[in-house]
Amino acid sequence: MRVLVLSCSTGGGHNACGHYIENEFKENNVICDFVDYFDILGPKAKEASEKIYLESVRGNGSVFKLAYRLGEAYSKTGITSPVYNFNKLTRNKIYSYVEQNNYDLVISPHLFPAMAITALKKDGKNIKLINVATDYHAIPFWEETKPDYFVIPHKSLKEEFINKGFKDEILLDFGISVSSAFSKIKNNLSLPKDKEIILITSGSMGFGKMKDVVISLLEELRNVYVVAICGNNKELSSELKEINNSNLMVMGYVNNINEYISASTIVLTKPGGLTSTEVGVIRKPMIHLMPIPGVENYNAEFFRKNGLSLVSNNIEEVVYNTSKLLNNKNMQREMIENQSKIINKNSAKDLVDFVLKNFDN
Repeated sequence: MRVLVLSCSTGGGHNACGHYIENEFKENNVICDFVDYFDILGPKAKEASEKIYLESVRGNGSVFKLAYRLGEAYSKTGITSPVYNFNKLTRNKIYSYVEQNNYDLVISPHLFPAMAITALKKDGKNIKLINVATDYHAIPFWEETKPDYFVIPHKSLKEEFINKGFKDEILLDFGISVSSAFSKIKNNLSLPKDKEIILITSGSMGFGKMKDVVISLLEELRNVYVVAICGNNKELSSELKEINNSNLMVMGYVNNINEYISASTIVLTKPGGLTSTEVGVIRKPMIHLMPIPGVENYNAEFFRKNGLSLVSNNIEEVVYNTSKLLNNKNMQREMIENQSKIINKNSAKDLVDFVLKNFDN
């Protein structure tokens, strides 16, 4: 059996989820390749896509907010979207790649490649497709895809996806895919043992107010050690390193984020679906930071209403909530208990087991 995980580099969560799926298949001795959709289409397409995404989330994410609201409104019209029509144009390149490499199944943790495969299915091509949602919400335009199965983050979200037109029997509530290896911690970090560790992780590209958050936490809270993960944002990393404080560690992109999550007392993070799930898998108290309007709001609200995190909309709330959570061990325990009930730490394994049972001939 040969599996293709076809993702897309608009934000780091989709690709990280795809790599977790890839790794889980390989752990089960299944041939599985991870490929970025835009690498098949060509470097110009990839560069343009990444530029548009980064521009949309700058500052307070106002451009992303507008685009997301327009997407939600367009979804309700029932008219085929420009997004689908764009990705439909790529279908011949995608089909050639799938055929040349003899893939039996395509798994897509991103809307764009799922649309291209859907266009091929409508053309009569016999390609098996599994969608994997990476947010705690049925985002606009998913309804234009026609997967054989759809992995969703939680059973409580089934109604949302059914309202989008997906049949109940194809919805697999395994959770956002995180590999089983993610929970296996080596504890190789050298961090202070006499201080509360506050981890701030902001996703692959960092976020605009992280420096102000770090400064406020260090000024307002006693006996804390802040570890700031800046992702690929080199400018932010340089700015934070200028802060003269022995209780601050600044890191760029790390490939062992699970180690840092495990070592922390509390995790402060942007409410991306994959990042939030990673924290929940490790079972750590969490505070969501200033959601970008759109899908981050839905993610934050899902975690808040299920008792999985606190949500802070400004720096004052960040400091207040961090202090409250640090000083309330019962709240920490309740949050961890809720995570253990709702966040499936075997999500990628469950997907692989399902595929081997239902697709491996």
